[in-house]
Amino acid sequence: MECEECHERPATLHLTKVVNGEKNEIHVCEHCAKEKGYIDYDEEAYSIHNLLAGLFNYEATVSKSKPVNDQHQKGMCCPKCGMTYRQFTQIGKFGCASCYETFADYLNPIFRRVHSGNITHDGKIPNRQGKYLRKKQLMQEYKSKLKDLIENEQFEEAAVMRDKIKALEKSASNSDEGGDA
Repeated sequence: MECEECHERPATLHLTKVVNGEKNEIHVCEHCAKEKGYIDYDEEAYSIHNLLAGLFNYEATVSKSKPVNDQHQKGMCCPKCGMTYRQFTQIGKFGCASCYETFADYLNPIFRRVHSGNITHDGKIPNRQGKYLRKKQLMQEYKSKLKDLIENEQFEEAAVMRDKIKALEKSASNSDEGGDA
């Protein structure tokens, strides 16, 4: 469809005006839309890159949780691929897997913002393997809590957690024996 104003360029903007219940459609190119005042901006369009870069621009969020040494952050560089933190914020993706470890201190605020406050992804558990995987996850969670309790010298709670782990291991072994027979 060509521009209704200049009849030279393709129409890229399709505007609909409703005045007193009467609908009027206008199909114009970007140049004519600027000339006629349908749109009013001098800068380039806001791209998806700008949107994603805005998500990664989180220095204010980080500075609330811990002070950021701006020079250290600018000079931070992945030892494997050589990507700098500044390049990461501009591009929006990492150069290699070791970038995750290199920039780890600065990623959690990004993940929280992008994933509605969550910094971990547990995934979904298939129904067929569900019981086994849920027990495995619960076992890992219990062992982690046990370790924390022991480090904090909360031995009574640690003993309770140890008993939960033993019970879970026993129920897992019983279900394995019952499933194989």
